[in-house]
Amino acid sequence: MLHGIAIISVVYQNYSVLHDFLNSCAAQTSTVPFHIFIADLSIVKKAISEERLPITVTSSENKGYAHGVNVAIREAEKQGYTSFCVVNNDTYVAPDFIEMVAKSLNNHPHSLIGGKIYYAPGYEFHKDRYAKEEIGKIFWYAGGMYSPEHALVAHRGVDEVDHQQYDSLEKTDFITGCLICYDSSVKNEVGEWDESYFLYFEDADYCERAKQKKISLYYDPTLVMWHKNAQSTEGSGSSLHDKYLKKNQILFALKYAPLRTKLHVLKNYAATFFSRQIKK
Repeated sequence: MLHGIAIISVVYQNYSVLHDFLNSCAAQTSTVPFHIFIADLSIVKKAISEERLPITVTSSENKGYAHGVNVAIREAEKQGYTSFCVVNNDTYVAPDFIEMVAKSLNNHPHSLIGGKIYYAPGYEFHKDRYAKEEIGKIFWYAGGMYSPEHALVAHRGVDEVDHQQYDSLEKTDFITGCLICYDSSVKNEVGEWDESYFLYFEDADYCERAKQKKISLYYDPTLVMWHKNAQSTEGSGSSLHDKYLKKNQILFALKYAPLRTKLHVLKNYAATFFSRQIKK
């Protein structure tokens, strides 16, 4: 049995999103112990505290999300934690979340585990598509796919209403870094997150490295959270969001994709780059 969960998160400037995240952690119904480790990469740092919760904040410069995850996990390891749950700070979790994480890690040691993630109400991509009673039950992630031919990962179920169609535990091909749990045996074998990505695709990279080590990836629908999509990058579809997605897809493709795909993404990137230069 594990003796405690290290909740790992990263903050950069957007302190306001922590309120809902920390409140949901404080409202846990389980007695399973946990400790929140936050890497604060902000330029102008503010105090982070919640008297109902054990929180350790480690300050560092902004070298990207993967760097922040590594910083927080190192601190958790210093304090003796061997079970890690990496979560985005622009989320909030179900009241039994910690209990379900503990059970899943116990049942599936030496694995990567993701969960059922809904759009937080008001953050849906298609805001006018759903009935009022469906809000809060719209999938953002319910398992994932990876296409080597396109050097892309995708979320299963995205934008669908939850009708219990993804309520089974099963192996999956990609787990989003918004919620990914594993133990120290995985960390020791796969290593730290690749900091060269800065933002986006670092989770896909970690999944591919785990699969190369024959480590299983699971989608566990008992782990439930809600996500305020892309709040760290000015919202989904913003120029910052688009910039890092395109840049890091190339890095990911050059590392894992077939030669034909490598050449294709390089050609597209070059065409985009020269087009921008001409416009200048």
